[in-house]
Amino acid sequence: MKNIVYKDKILTDRERKNLAILETIRKEGPITKTEISKNVGLNIVTITNYVNHYIEQKMVFEKGYDVSEGGRRPMLIELNPNSGYIIGLGLNMEDIVGVITNLSVEIIKEVRRDKPSLENSEECLYVMMEIVDELIKDTDVSRDKILGIGIGLPGIIDERERTIRWPGKLGTEDIMVTVSVEDMFRKKFDIPTTVENDATSAVFGEKWLGFQSDVKNMLYMFSGVGCGIIINGQIFHGSSGCAGELGIANLSEESMDELQEEAYGLGRWNMDIGILDQAKRVAKDNVSWSLSEKAKKDINSLTLNDIFQSAKNGDELSQSLVENGGINLGRKIAFLVNLLNPEIVVIGGGLEAAGSLLMDAIKTTVKKWTIDEVNRVLRIVPAQFAEKAVALGVSCVVSQNIFMKS
Repeated sequence: MKNIVYKDKILTDRERKNLAILETIRKEGPITKTEISKNVGLNIVTITNYVNHYIEQKMVFEKGYDVSEGGRRPMLIELNPNSGYIIGLGLNMEDIVGVITNLSVEIIKEVRRDKPSLENSEECLYVMMEIVDELIKDTDVSRDKILGIGIGLPGIIDERERTIRWPGKLGTEDIMVTVSVEDMFRKKFDIPTTVENDATSAVFGEKWLGFQSDVKNMLYMFSGVGCGIIINGQIFHGSSGCAGELGIANLSEESMDELQEEAYGLGRWNMDIGILDQAKRVAKDNVSWSLSEKAKKDINSLTLNDIFQSAKNGDELSQSLVENGGINLGRKIAFLVNLLNPEIVVIGGGLEAAGSLLMDAIKTTVKKWTIDEVNRVLRIVPAQFAEKAVALGVSCVVSQNIFMKS
């Protein structure tokens, strides 16, 4: 078996085997030991030893006998999804979503709360803790069977310095969270806790839950400020954990107008790919716009979903805003897919709610700006899990951790 790098460390032989065997059982089960052996490339004696250990842990169970092709009928092995549970938390564009799942990442209960302003980072974290309390209290899951908490957050997760850099709005400084979120949750709940980037969580969830194992290279365009990257089947974090941060900016030398202009090239966007900024600029001169009254009362009350819904209702200006947003995002995606040559690009982070108008604009632009060899294998698809993407994705990361350490 090849070496696997997980969060900048090469896994031990046991960890690699645990992952290979348990992921095969999860994806293919019920499955025989012989089929597991062929799938992961380990001899039947090794497979039997590992599977017997998992049975003792009650992580898998024997389901019954397969059809025999001669000789003894082989026993079928299946993952026991209720041998442990996971809590996943996702900080989204407009809300915080918490889920409690079993080891197969099937949702037992879901909780949503409005998101406080990112500028008040402590309040965001306290709301997340309240969600964990509610998930534990309102389910029948025994606390000692909750094997991990996963937290998906925007920005750069610096595991060495134990800080988080949350992206500020265009033209503003980033927000630094200097407390260890991992330590806060471990201390309060006495449950192992993992903190992961939101886009990275989302792309891993799509891969773990949604796509076949033969998909090796993926991008998840998580709104306008970041993307999750999977290369050769593994999350790509980069050398310091900040791979996937989209756009460059130098606040000391550029005005807001220059920053907004640069955003359509290599600059950093706001999370809404600049659609709201464009809407605010044109609102005053378009009294026939279906959202003009709301914009006149309070321009800052406009939301991305307002524009998406207006576009779906046939408003031409809203449709133009969404389409232009898709064209601009498509250019950035074209650059990335020419560089990385993935099989799949997922559009998520709330942008998928715009529907076919945005998706068609993205696809047309990407096709225009990418080389033929890239286009022959590339698929661009909307995210499957909508606002649950980060919470489910980070639950998948925790589930993989549990498999690895079994």
